[in-house]
This record gives sequence, structure tokens and C-alpha cells, in this order.
Amino acid sequence: MTAADPVTFGDVDDPSLPLAVLVHGFPDTPHTWRHLGPQLVESGYRVVAPWLPGYDAPMSTPISAGTYVRSVLAVRDRFRGDDRAVLVGHDWGANAGYGVTVTRPEAFARFVALAVPPTAALGAGILRYAQLRRSFYVWFIQQIGMAEFALLEPGFWESLWADWSPGYDATGDIAELRKHVTADTITGVISPYRSTFNEQFADPAAAAEAAATLSPPAIPTLYLHGADDGALGAELLGDVTDQLPAAGSAFEVIGGVGHFLHLEQPDVLWDRISRWLTG
Repeated sequence: MTAADPVTFGDVDDPSLPLAVLVHGFPDTPHTWRHLGPQLVESGYRVVAPWLPGYDAPMSTPISAGTYVRSVLAVRDRFRGDDRAVLVGHDWGANAGYGVTVTRPEAFARFVALAVPPTAALGAGILRYAQLRRSFYVWFIQQIGMAEFALLEPGFWESLWADWSPGYDATGDIAELRKHVTADTITGVISPYRSTFNEQFADPAAAAEAAATLSPPAIPTLYLHGADDGALGAELLGDVTDQLPAAGSAFEVIGGVGHFLHLEQPDVLWDRISRWLTG
């Protein structure tokens, strides 16, 4: 298999338009940007939503958060992003975005992060029972062979999405996910979780970029988190604004939504994002 083409919106080959790069997380696909992509196009952007490494083809080398950073920057360069470019990342896409802004702060003018805050913004609650229960999948993924089998069993993704975004009908999103996350690709999809705790799974070529994901974003950043997020509880968030040092940054917890907030209430998200981008 070869790498799949990114999902695009608008005239992506027109460099007169500012570029927006939208980066998905786990476990989903670029198709989850089907609301935000057209909204950005209507506001004058050309939009590219790439596949994270490992989702679109079987892994040939180790994949870590640093691999994601390199991939995002390569997409930006491939599509000739300039000093107007905007980056939006959800979940692992947000984590990669922090590394992107630190590795090459000139690559994007603004960054919108969803559902995963800067690491230092997480309080002590990350190791308390409530969050450890939510994060069971992180620890289960460390079980080599068993995790690859169990995650692909019927009902696993359905149950995970239901826990993370209560009340949201993810049927279509999970059907799309199952087309791409298969027995051939699952090891690459979960590799970043393993590389976080075990160096033998890390991408040695991207060690600096992986370290950069642990730093606060170096450019103006909007961070949005769902109040009902079942993956990372909103109560864990400390003073996030302290970890958004660039002038013009902002933070808000959005009521009535969970982890996939850009799918649950796309118009609410667009209201927050568009006002921040133009304000």
C-alpha cells in the first residue's frame, strides 16, 4: 500500500489563498473535518486534512509523536503554506501541533488545538482513579499482540467513542475508520502510544520533534475542550492560559460537548474559531 492522498476542501493549489491544515487524532480519520473544512473554505481558505502516518498505510518505520510533527510540516511545505497558514489539530493532532509550533514557529501564523492541552496544563488528577479509568486504553495498548487483536474486535471503537462523546452518533465515522484501521495498519496507529513509554518503539529520526510536543505552543493558540470529554476530563485542566504564552492566545471549555467537539457541535466550534481567527 502507498500513502493515501489527503482530504482537501477548496482550491488547494491556489497559493493566493491562505492554507489551513487540519490534523485528526485517535481513533479517527481526516473525514471528521467534513464540517470545519467547508466552513474555512467559505472564509477564504484552502484546506488540507492529511492522514497521520500509520493510518493510511502499514508502518515501515517506527511512528512517534515526532513522526507526526514531521508529517504535518511536510504537508505545509508540499502545499506551499506561507505566513498566513493556520493549523488545527484534534487529540494527537493537537499534540503534534504543539511540536510543530516549537520546531518551526514560522510555519504557521495561528494554531487551534482541540481536546488535548499542553502537557504542563494537566494537573495532578491525571494519576487519580477517575482519569486512570478513562485512560485504560493507553495502558492496554502496551500489551503487544493482545491490543492489536482487541481494538479491532466488533464494538471496541463504538464503545470508546460512546464513552468519549456521550450521546453522539458515531456510526458513520466508525465505518470510515474501519476502512483504514485494519489488521495491516493497527500497529502503526497505536505506535505513538507505545513510543511514549518505551523508547524501542520511538522514531529515532524524530526525537527532537517528539520532545518539542511537550512544550507550550510558540505561536498564538486557541485551545478548546469539551466539558463532557470522556477521554480527558475537563476537571484535569489547570490554568491553561499559563501554558499559552504567545500574545493573542485564548482558552475555553465548551459546554454540552465531549471529546469529538468539532463533530458534536460544529457550528458552535466554528463560531469560536472564526471569531478568534478574525479578531
